[in-house]
Amino acid sequence: MITNILSMVQKHEKWRGKQCINLIPSENIMSSQVRSLLSSELAHRYTAPDHFYMGTHFTDEIERYGEKIARNLFKAEIADLRPLSGHIADLVFLASFTKHGDTLICISPEDGGYPGIWKEGLPRILRIKVEAFPFSKEKMNILAEEATEVIARINPHLVVFGASMFLFPHPVRKVAKAAKTVGAHVGFDGSHVMGLIAGGKFQTPFQEGASALFGSTHKTFFGPQGGIILADKEHGEAMKEKIHPAFVDNAHWNRIAALTLALAEMERFGSVYAEQVVRNSQALAKALDDYAFPVVGASLGYTRSHQVLLDYGGYKQGREVAEQLEKANIIADCGVRFGTCEVTRRGMKEAEMEQIAELIKHVIIDKRDTNKAKQDVETLTKEFQNIEYCFPE
Repeated sequence: MITNILSMVQKHEKWRGKQCINLIPSENIMSSQVRSLLSSELAHRYTAPDHFYMGTHFTDEIERYGEKIARNLFKAEIADLRPLSGHIADLVFLASFTKHGDTLICISPEDGGYPGIWKEGLPRILRIKVEAFPFSKEKMNILAEEATEVIARINPHLVVFGASMFLFPHPVRKVAKAAKTVGAHVGFDGSHVMGLIAGGKFQTPFQEGASALFGSTHKTFFGPQGGIILADKEHGEAMKEKIHPAFVDNAHWNRIAALTLALAEMERFGSVYAEQVVRNSQALAKALDDYAFPVVGASLGYTRSHQVLLDYGGYKQGREVAEQLEKANIIADCGVRFGTCEVTRRGMKEAEMEQIAELIKHVIIDKRDTNKAKQDVETLTKEFQNIEYCFPE
Protein backbone atom coordinates (compact mmCIF):
# COMPACT_ATOMS: atom_id res chain seq x y z
CA MET A 1 0.00 0.00 0.00
CA ILE A 2 2.75 2.47 0.97
CA THR A 3 4.66 1.67 -2.22
CA ASN A 4 1.52 2.26 -4.31
CA ILE A 5 0.89 5.67 -2.75
CA LEU A 6 4.49 6.81 -3.18
CA SER A 7 4.56 5.46 -6.72
CA MET A 8 1.41 7.34 -7.73
CA VAL A 9 2.79 10.63 -6.40
CA GLN A 10 6.15 10.06 -8.09
CA LYS A 11 4.43 9.33 -11.41
CA HIS A 12 2.35 12.48 -11.06
CA GLU A 13 5.40 14.61 -10.26
CA LYS A 14 7.33 13.24 -13.23
CA TRP A 15 4.43 13.76 -15.63
CA ARG A 16 2.88 17.07 -14.51
CA GLY A 17 6.07 18.53 -13.07
CA LYS A 18 8.56 17.66 -15.81
CA GLN A 19 6.85 16.49 -18.99
CA CYS A 20 3.83 18.81 -19.38
CA ILE A 21 3.23 22.38 -20.45
CA ASN A 22 0.81 23.66 -17.83
CA LEU A 23 -1.49 26.40 -19.12
CA ILE A 24 -4.10 26.28 -16.37
CA PRO A 25 -4.41 29.95 -15.28
CA SER A 26 -5.40 29.07 -11.71
CA GLU A 27 -2.18 27.15 -11.07
CA ASN A 28 1.45 28.09 -10.61
CA ILE A 29 4.64 26.51 -9.30
CA MET A 30 6.52 27.26 -6.10
CA SER A 31 10.25 27.61 -5.74
CA SER A 32 11.97 24.65 -4.09
CA GLN A 33 12.65 26.74 -0.97
CA VAL A 34 9.01 27.76 -0.58
CA ARG A 35 7.90 24.20 -1.23
CA SER A 36 10.31 22.84 1.39
CA LEU A 37 8.67 24.94 4.12
CA LEU A 38 5.40 23.07 3.61
CA SER A 39 7.04 19.97 5.04
CA SER A 40 8.81 21.83 7.85
CA GLU A 41 8.32 21.16 11.57
CA LEU A 42 5.67 23.90 11.56
CA ALA A 43 3.30 21.46 9.85
CA HIS A 44 2.76 19.76 13.23
CA ARG A 45 2.01 22.87 15.30
CA TYR A 46 -0.79 25.09 16.53
CA THR A 47 -0.93 28.66 17.67
CA ALA A 48 -3.84 30.93 18.58
CA PRO A 49 -4.48 34.69 18.99
CA ASP A 50 -5.06 34.29 22.75
CA HIS A 51 -1.72 32.41 23.15
CA PHE A 52 -3.49 29.35 24.53
CA TYR A 53 -0.66 27.18 23.14
CA MET A 54 2.90 27.55 24.38
CA GLY A 55 6.02 27.29 22.24
CA THR A 56 4.80 29.60 19.51
CA HIS A 57 7.18 32.58 19.59
CA PHE A 58 8.85 31.66 16.28
CA THR A 59 5.48 30.91 14.70
CA ASP A 60 4.13 34.29 15.77
CA GLU A 61 7.26 36.04 14.55
CA ILE A 62 6.92 34.43 11.10
CA GLU A 63 3.30 35.54 10.87
CA ARG A 64 4.11 39.12 11.85
CA TYR A 65 6.96 39.22 9.35
CA GLY A 66 4.75 37.87 6.57
CA GLU A 67 2.03 40.41 7.31
CA LYS A 68 4.59 43.23 7.22
CA ILE A 69 5.86 42.19 3.79
CA ALA A 70 2.29 41.84 2.52
CA ARG A 71 1.32 45.32 3.73
CA ASN A 72 4.33 46.84 2.00
CA LEU A 73 3.90 44.82 -1.18
CA PHE A 74 0.22 45.62 -1.68
CA LYS A 75 0.28 49.08 -0.06
CA ALA A 76 -2.33 48.00 2.46
CA GLU A 77 -2.85 49.09 6.07
CA ILE A 78 -3.86 45.61 7.27
CA ALA A 79 -2.82 42.14 6.08
CA ASP A 80 -3.98 38.70 7.19
CA LEU A 81 -2.44 35.44 5.97
CA ARG A 82 -4.76 33.03 7.80
CA PRO A 83 -7.51 32.30 5.23
CA LEU A 84 -7.02 28.74 4.02
CA SER A 85 -8.16 29.56 0.49
CA GLY A 86 -9.32 32.39 -1.71
CA HIS A 87 -12.86 31.13 -1.17
CA ILE A 88 -12.49 31.49 2.61
CA ALA A 89 -11.10 35.00 2.08
CA ASP A 90 -14.24 35.80 0.05
CA LEU A 91 -16.37 34.39 2.86
CA VAL A 92 -14.66 36.55 5.48
CA PHE A 93 -15.30 39.71 3.48
CA LEU A 94 -18.91 38.90 2.61
CA ALA A 95 -19.86 37.75 6.09
CA SER A 96 -18.14 40.65 7.85
CA PHE A 97 -20.14 43.37 6.14
CA THR A 98 -23.58 41.92 5.46
CA LYS A 99 -26.67 40.72 7.24
CA HIS A 100 -29.53 38.58 5.95
CA GLY A 101 -31.32 40.24 3.05
CA ASP A 102 -28.50 42.59 2.03
CA THR A 103 -27.45 42.86 -1.61
CA LEU A 104 -24.15 42.10 -3.33
CA ILE A 105 -23.17 43.17 -6.87
CA CYS A 106 -20.51 41.14 -8.70
CA ILE A 107 -19.85 39.64 -12.13
CA SER A 108 -22.10 36.69 -12.94
CA PRO A 109 -20.56 33.33 -13.90
CA GLU A 110 -22.22 33.71 -17.29
CA ASP A 111 -19.89 36.66 -17.85
CA GLY A 112 -16.84 34.95 -16.37
CA GLY A 113 -17.45 35.71 -12.70
CA TYR A 114 -16.55 33.40 -9.82
CA PRO A 115 -19.39 30.95 -9.03
CA GLY A 116 -18.39 30.87 -5.36
CA ILE A 117 -19.82 34.34 -4.74
CA TRP A 118 -22.82 33.92 -7.04
CA LYS A 119 -26.33 32.80 -6.10
CA GLU A 120 -25.65 29.14 -5.35
CA GLY A 121 -22.39 29.85 -3.55
CA LEU A 122 -21.66 31.87 -0.41
CA PRO A 123 -24.63 34.26 -0.82
CA ARG A 124 -27.04 31.34 -0.50
CA ILE A 125 -25.44 30.32 2.80
CA LEU A 126 -25.30 33.91 4.07
CA ARG A 127 -28.84 34.58 2.79
CA ILE A 128 -27.89 37.69 0.87
CA LYS A 129 -29.17 38.72 -2.56
CA VAL A 130 -26.94 38.94 -5.62
CA GLU A 131 -27.18 41.19 -8.64
CA ALA A 132 -24.95 41.11 -11.73
CA PHE A 133 -22.78 43.92 -12.98
CA PRO A 134 -23.82 45.10 -16.44
CA PHE A 135 -21.14 43.49 -18.60
CA SER A 136 -19.84 43.61 -22.17
CA LYS A 137 -18.67 40.28 -23.55
CA GLU A 138 -17.20 42.12 -26.51
CA LYS A 139 -14.97 44.18 -24.20
CA MET A 140 -14.79 41.44 -21.54
CA ASN A 141 -15.39 44.05 -18.87
CA ILE A 142 -17.88 45.75 -16.58
CA LEU A 143 -19.88 48.54 -18.20
CA ALA A 144 -18.99 51.41 -15.87
CA GLU A 145 -21.78 53.86 -16.76
CA GLU A 146 -24.50 51.23 -16.53
CA ALA A 147 -23.00 49.87 -13.30
CA THR A 148 -23.18 53.25 -11.59
CA GLU A 149 -26.84 53.52 -12.58
CA VAL A 150 -27.62 50.07 -11.15
CA ILE A 151 -25.82 50.91 -7.91
CA ALA A 152 -27.79 54.15 -7.52
CA ARG A 153 -31.03 52.25 -8.15
CA ILE A 154 -30.64 49.20 -5.87
CA ASN A 155 -28.36 50.54 -3.08
CA PRO A 156 -26.18 47.42 -2.60
CA HIS A 157 -24.31 46.76 0.62
CA LEU A 158 -21.35 45.11 -1.11
CA VAL A 159 -19.67 45.67 -4.48
CA VAL A 160 -17.05 43.08 -5.45
CA PHE A 161 -14.76 43.33 -8.47
CA GLY A 162 -12.76 40.42 -9.88
CA ALA A 163 -13.54 37.38 -11.99
CA SER A 164 -12.47 33.90 -13.01
CA MET A 165 -12.15 34.96 -16.66
CA PHE A 166 -10.12 38.10 -16.15
CA LEU A 167 -8.47 39.65 -19.20
CA PHE A 168 -8.54 43.38 -18.50
CA PRO A 169 -8.45 45.68 -15.43
CA HIS A 170 -11.89 46.53 -14.10
CA PRO A 171 -13.19 50.15 -13.97
CA VAL A 172 -12.79 50.28 -10.21
CA ARG A 173 -12.30 54.02 -9.79
CA LYS A 174 -15.58 55.17 -11.32
CA VAL A 175 -17.75 52.34 -10.01
CA ALA A 176 -16.25 52.45 -6.50
CA LYS A 177 -17.06 56.15 -6.27
CA ALA A 178 -20.72 55.39 -7.04
CA ALA A 179 -20.70 52.50 -4.55
CA LYS A 180 -19.36 54.64 -1.72
CA THR A 181 -21.98 57.28 -2.45
CA VAL A 182 -24.67 54.79 -1.38
CA GLY A 183 -22.58 53.48 1.54
CA ALA A 184 -21.54 50.16 -0.04
CA HIS A 185 -18.37 48.32 0.98
CA VAL A 186 -16.04 47.84 -2.00
CA GLY A 187 -13.98 44.66 -2.32
CA PHE A 188 -11.71 43.27 -5.01
CA ASP A 189 -11.32 39.50 -5.45
CA GLY A 190 -7.82 39.41 -6.89
CA SER A 191 -7.47 35.63 -6.85
CA HIS A 192 -6.36 35.39 -10.47
CA VAL A 193 -4.35 38.60 -10.70
CA MET A 194 -2.82 38.87 -7.22
CA GLY A 195 0.70 38.36 -8.57
CA LEU A 196 0.19 40.95 -11.28
CA ILE A 197 -1.11 43.46 -8.73
CA ALA A 198 1.85 42.73 -6.47
CA GLY A 199 4.18 43.22 -9.42
CA GLY A 200 2.56 46.54 -10.33
CA LYS A 201 1.48 45.40 -13.81
CA PHE A 202 -2.32 45.22 -13.68
CA GLN A 203 -4.18 47.73 -11.54
CA THR A 204 -3.99 49.25 -8.04
CA PRO A 205 -7.25 48.40 -6.23
CA PHE A 206 -6.65 50.51 -3.11
CA GLN A 207 -5.62 53.62 -5.00
CA GLU A 208 -8.66 53.18 -7.26
CA GLY A 209 -11.18 52.96 -4.43
CA ALA A 210 -11.37 49.40 -3.08
CA SER A 211 -11.36 48.99 0.71
CA ALA A 212 -10.28 45.32 0.66
CA LEU A 213 -8.29 43.06 -1.65
CA PHE A 214 -8.55 39.33 -1.09
CA GLY A 215 -8.16 36.02 -2.86
CA SER A 216 -5.86 33.11 -3.65
CA THR A 217 -2.10 32.92 -3.29
CA HIS A 218 -1.32 30.31 -5.95
CA LYS A 219 -2.39 31.63 -9.36
CA THR A 220 -0.39 34.55 -10.73
CA PHE A 221 0.91 34.80 -7.17
CA PHE A 222 3.39 31.92 -6.85
CA GLY A 223 2.87 30.85 -3.25
CA PRO A 224 1.33 27.75 -1.68
CA GLN A 225 -2.36 27.09 -2.14
CA GLY A 226 -4.21 29.33 0.31
CA GLY A 227 -5.72 32.78 0.76
CA ILE A 228 -4.84 36.30 1.83
CA ILE A 229 -6.68 39.44 2.90
CA LEU A 230 -5.39 43.00 2.48
CA ALA A 231 -7.45 46.00 3.56
CA ASP A 232 -7.61 49.53 4.84
CA LYS A 233 -7.57 49.95 8.62
CA GLU A 234 -11.34 50.12 9.11
CA HIS A 235 -12.21 47.03 7.08
CA GLY A 236 -9.07 45.11 7.96
CA GLU A 237 -9.55 45.39 11.70
CA ALA A 238 -13.21 44.36 11.39
CA MET A 239 -12.24 41.22 9.47
CA LYS A 240 -9.27 40.36 11.72
CA GLU A 241 -11.55 40.32 14.75
CA LYS A 242 -13.83 37.73 13.13
CA ILE A 243 -11.40 35.35 11.42
CA HIS A 244 -10.64 33.32 14.55
CA PRO A 245 -12.50 31.23 15.54
CA ALA A 246 -15.39 31.83 13.11
CA PHE A 247 -13.65 31.17 9.80
CA VAL A 248 -10.22 29.73 10.58
CA ASP A 249 -8.93 27.88 13.64
CA ASN A 250 -5.65 26.19 12.71
CA ALA A 251 -4.28 28.35 9.88
CA HIS A 252 -1.61 25.80 8.86
CA TRP A 253 1.55 27.60 9.91
CA ASN A 254 3.75 25.68 7.50
CA ARG A 255 1.63 27.26 4.75
CA ILE A 256 2.03 30.70 6.31
CA ALA A 257 5.82 30.25 6.50
CA ALA A 258 5.85 29.20 2.83
CA LEU A 259 3.60 32.13 1.92
CA THR A 260 5.91 34.53 3.79
CA LEU A 261 8.89 33.40 1.73
CA ALA A 262 6.81 33.64 -1.47
CA LEU A 263 5.87 37.20 -0.48
CA ALA A 264 9.56 38.00 -0.09
CA GLU A 265 10.24 36.51 -3.54
CA MET A 266 7.44 38.59 -5.01
CA GLU A 267 8.76 41.72 -3.29
CA ARG A 268 12.18 41.18 -4.87
CA PHE A 269 11.28 39.72 -8.29
CA GLY A 270 7.58 40.47 -8.77
CA SER A 271 7.85 43.44 -11.13
CA VAL A 272 10.00 41.63 -13.69
CA TYR A 273 7.97 38.43 -13.35
CA ALA A 274 4.60 40.15 -13.75
CA GLU A 275 5.77 42.10 -16.79
CA GLN A 276 6.93 38.89 -18.46
CA VAL A 277 3.65 37.12 -17.64
CA VAL A 278 1.68 39.80 -19.48
CA ARG A 279 4.10 39.88 -22.41
CA ASN A 280 3.88 36.10 -22.68
CA SER A 281 0.09 36.02 -22.65
CA GLN A 282 -0.07 38.70 -25.33
CA ALA A 283 2.48 36.83 -27.45
CA LEU A 284 0.60 33.54 -27.03
CA ALA A 285 -2.71 35.20 -27.93
CA LYS A 286 -1.25 36.86 -31.03
CA ALA A 287 0.30 33.60 -32.25
CA LEU A 288 -2.95 31.68 -31.71
CA ASP A 289 -4.90 34.39 -33.48
CA ASP A 290 -2.51 34.17 -36.43
CA TYR A 291 -3.38 30.47 -36.62
CA ALA A 292 -7.10 31.40 -36.75
CA PHE A 293 -8.00 30.19 -33.26
CA PRO A 294 -11.08 31.97 -31.79
CA VAL A 295 -9.11 34.26 -29.48
CA VAL A 296 -11.22 36.70 -27.46
CA GLY A 297 -10.32 40.40 -27.32
CA ALA A 298 -8.23 40.77 -30.48
CA SER A 299 -9.36 44.37 -31.07
CA LEU A 300 -8.34 45.27 -27.50
CA GLY A 301 -4.87 43.74 -27.63
CA TYR A 302 -6.12 40.31 -26.49
CA THR A 303 -5.30 40.57 -22.79
CA ARG A 304 -3.56 42.57 -20.08
CA SER A 305 -3.40 39.67 -17.63
CA HIS A 306 -2.03 36.13 -17.55
CA GLN A 307 -5.08 34.75 -19.37
CA VAL A 308 -5.75 34.03 -23.02
CA LEU A 309 -9.36 33.08 -23.68
CA LEU A 310 -10.60 31.02 -26.64
CA ASP A 311 -14.30 31.09 -27.45
CA TYR A 312 -15.52 27.66 -28.51
CA GLY A 313 -19.14 28.43 -27.71
CA GLY A 314 -19.60 26.29 -24.64
CA TYR A 315 -18.31 23.82 -22.09
CA LYS A 316 -18.83 20.72 -24.26
CA GLN A 317 -16.69 22.01 -27.09
CA GLY A 318 -14.14 23.37 -24.63
CA ARG A 319 -13.84 20.00 -22.95
CA GLU A 320 -13.15 18.34 -26.28
CA VAL A 321 -10.30 20.79 -26.94
CA ALA A 322 -8.86 20.34 -23.43
CA GLU A 323 -9.02 16.54 -23.68
CA GLN A 324 -7.17 16.55 -26.99
CA LEU A 325 -4.48 18.83 -25.60
CA GLU A 326 -4.03 16.64 -22.53
CA LYS A 327 -3.18 13.69 -24.79
CA ALA A 328 -0.24 15.78 -26.00
CA ASN A 329 0.80 16.79 -22.45
CA ILE A 330 -0.57 20.32 -22.82
CA ILE A 331 -2.74 20.94 -19.76
CA ALA A 332 -5.63 23.41 -19.96
CA ASP A 333 -9.09 23.75 -18.44
CA CYS A 334 -12.44 23.13 -20.13
CA GLY A 335 -13.15 26.86 -20.39
CA VAL A 336 -10.12 26.96 -22.73
CA ARG A 337 -8.48 29.66 -20.67
CA PHE A 338 -4.75 29.51 -21.22
CA GLY A 339 -2.60 30.95 -18.43
CA THR A 340 1.05 31.93 -18.76
CA CYS A 341 1.94 32.22 -15.06
CA GLU A 342 3.60 28.81 -14.64
CA VAL A 343 5.43 28.71 -17.97
CA THR A 344 6.78 32.19 -17.19
CA ARG A 345 8.06 31.02 -13.82
CA ARG A 346 9.85 28.22 -15.62
CA GLY A 347 11.73 30.82 -17.66
CA MET A 348 9.79 30.77 -20.92
CA LYS A 349 9.46 33.97 -22.91
CA GLU A 350 7.81 35.20 -26.12
CA ALA A 351 9.67 32.80 -28.42
CA GLU A 352 8.45 29.84 -26.40
CA MET A 353 4.89 31.17 -26.53
CA GLU A 354 5.10 30.99 -30.31
CA GLN A 355 6.30 27.40 -30.04
CA ILE A 356 3.44 26.54 -27.68
CA ALA A 357 0.92 28.09 -30.07
CA GLU A 358 2.36 25.99 -32.88
CA LEU A 359 2.10 22.84 -30.77
CA ILE A 360 -1.54 23.65 -29.98
CA LYS A 361 -2.15 24.15 -33.71
CA HIS A 362 -0.61 20.77 -34.48
CA VAL A 363 -3.02 19.09 -32.06
CA ILE A 364 -6.26 20.99 -32.61
CA ILE A 365 -6.14 22.25 -36.20
CA ASP A 366 -3.70 19.90 -37.97
CA LYS A 367 -4.94 16.85 -36.03
CA ARG A 368 -1.36 15.62 -35.81
CA ASP A 369 -0.73 12.34 -34.02
CA THR A 370 -0.75 13.21 -30.32
CA ASN A 371 2.19 10.92 -29.58
CA LYS A 372 4.37 12.99 -31.92
CA ALA A 373 3.06 16.20 -30.39
CA LYS A 374 3.76 14.80 -26.92
CA GLN A 375 7.38 14.14 -27.89
CA ASP A 376 7.70 17.75 -29.10
CA VAL A 377 6.23 19.00 -25.80
CA GLU A 378 8.66 16.92 -23.77
CA THR A 379 11.58 18.20 -25.87
CA LEU A 380 10.56 21.79 -25.07
CA THR A 381 9.95 21.19 -21.36
CA LYS A 382 13.39 19.60 -20.87
CA GLU A 383 14.92 23.03 -21.46
CA PHE A 384 12.84 24.65 -18.70
CA GLN A 385 13.11 22.55 -15.56
CA ASN A 386 14.37 25.31 -13.25
CA ILE A 387 12.23 27.84 -11.40
CA GLU A 388 13.07 31.50 -11.92
CA TYR A 389 12.17 34.75 -10.11
CA CYS A 390 13.29 33.37 -6.74
CA PHE A 391 16.28 33.54 -4.40
CA PRO A 392 19.26 31.30 -5.16
CA GLU A 393 19.49 28.25 -2.95
